[in-house]
Amino acid sequence: MKKKFTPAFKAKVALEALKGQKTLAELAKFYEVHPNQIGQWKKKLLEEMPKAFNGKRDREAKNQEELVEELYKQIGQLKVERDWLKKKSGLAD
Repeated sequence: MKKKFTPAFKAKVALEALKGQKTLAELAKFYEVHPNQIGQWKKKLLEEMPKAFNGKRDREAKNQEELVEELYKQIGQLKVERDWLKKKSGLAD
């Protein structure tokens, strides 16, 4: 049976591993997790940490994506309306 660990638990264990006060084997025994799993969580934590400080840029990028999505919706709606008007006016190709 595969155990499911919460993100908070994974972060806690990975942070403990990052501190280096205990070996992976000691942490594995204490938390009842395989040492390789702790090593993977530690690696992921190190990879993801820089993103914690990108808040403003991430929000700006998300806002930009939302704006582009909204504009594409408007373009699609306008095309549908234009095609309908062409058809009704007899100007269709």
